[in-house]
Amino acid sequence: MDFQSIIAKLESQGRVARIKTEVDPIHELAGVAAKLEGGKVAFFEKVKGSDFPVVCGLWWNRENVAAVFDTTAEEVPYLFAGAAREFAKSPIEPITVDNAPSQEVVSLEPNLYEIPVPTLALKDGGPYFSNCVVMAKDPDTGVRNSSVHRLQVVGKNRLTMLMDMGRDLRDYYERAEKNGIPLEITINNGIDPAVFIAAITAGVPMDIDELGIAAVLRGKPVRLSKSLTVGVEGIADAQLVIEGEILPNVREPEGPFGEVSGYYAQKDDRWVVNVKAITRRKQPLIHALLPGKEVWVTAGLAAEPAIFNTLSKQIGGVKKVYLSPGCCAHFGAIIQVDPVRPGFGKNAILATFGAFPPLKMVVAVNSDVNIYDSDDVMRAITTRCEADKDIIVIPRSACHELNPCMDDGYGAKIGFDCTVPIPASPKFERFSCKEVDLKDYQIE
Repeated sequence: MDFQSIIAKLESQGRVARIKTEVDPIHELAGVAAKLEGGKVAFFEKVKGSDFPVVCGLWWNRENVAAVFDTTAEEVPYLFAGAAREFAKSPIEPITVDNAPSQEVVSLEPNLYEIPVPTLALKDGGPYFSNCVVMAKDPDTGVRNSSVHRLQVVGKNRLTMLMDMGRDLRDYYERAEKNGIPLEITINNGIDPAVFIAAITAGVPMDIDELGIAAVLRGKPVRLSKSLTVGVEGIADAQLVIEGEILPNVREPEGPFGEVSGYYAQKDDRWVVNVKAITRRKQPLIHALLPGKEVWVTAGLAAEPAIFNTLSKQIGGVKKVYLSPGCCAHFGAIIQVDPVRPGFGKNAILATFGAFPPLKMVVAVNSDVNIYDSDDVMRAITTRCEADKDIIVIPRSACHELNPCMDDGYGAKIGFDCTVPIPASPKFERFSCKEVDLKDYQIE
């Protein structure tokens, strides 16, 4: 499905709020979005200085995402987990098409300022694309990679960007830079959420094109289009495609930017993109992302399937995995597991750290604990975790560089084993009440 069809589908279900008053893309758009955060998708019909509307909030609750994929909020990560498993067995290659909707309008003299790119947080260094899928090809093998990176607009045809440590795109770039050549990319905005999920799914081997995950979710290949100025394809059904190259041996200021952690990533000299062309639909619907719940939800939905699939292979009794928004998703996980024998709770914690290295904290609980309820999880920590026996500390480990308490991406990891043996001792039996249906009662 294309992005406009997705928004129409959500609107038919009452999940879209249309903002008809004109908003300034500098701070005001984000200010309104922040007030609506967590609820309906925000559709800004009039953005100052542009003829194009902007949508924000597609990802800021799991119910919206579930509606996109015709499932439930609780089941959506396991839908993605199943797609990842199926993709690994029998990948579906993308196809290249002519007359792509994303190339209805072509500009070979690109002007990024014609696009309503919002400046989000008050101290952000400028307007940012915060949720575009960046596509590149391995300089040695030609394998396509898709990923998401923040990109700051610094000129009509110039962007600065962050490439996190350990990401495939950075590996591609560093190999190209050693040879003194730029890394060609396309930057795709307003895409099918299935493609976005494929781009952020953790644990996909570098020699496989992860767009196959989107193909499994949709039951058909992803449609690509040949670019006009670079050797990397764009998403044929995107709203907007920017063709460019990451320049070798060039660094320019990028930031500050309000990041996933809820804090500002500081200004520094980072990588530079020279924009060569912009193609778009005649009337594109620009997709923006507000850092906060949207990032936490998407990060959780992307990492949970990978962690669950890995744990299920290694540890018996694994039920569910949840990356809590309260832990910025990237930094903390709650796993639900009934240990098949003593010590397996701790094994599950260690396996979770291995499955998703950015994590700083893992909490393991039994299946009688609601991992989506922070109060229930805290109750398990305080009543089932003995500090001297059940807390694991792993010093000087690789974590996530955007966590401000880390030392350049290194720090201590901590695990809380709040599991009890199965069958549980009577002292850990949760009390319960009779199940009733309130429809059977007259209540005023």
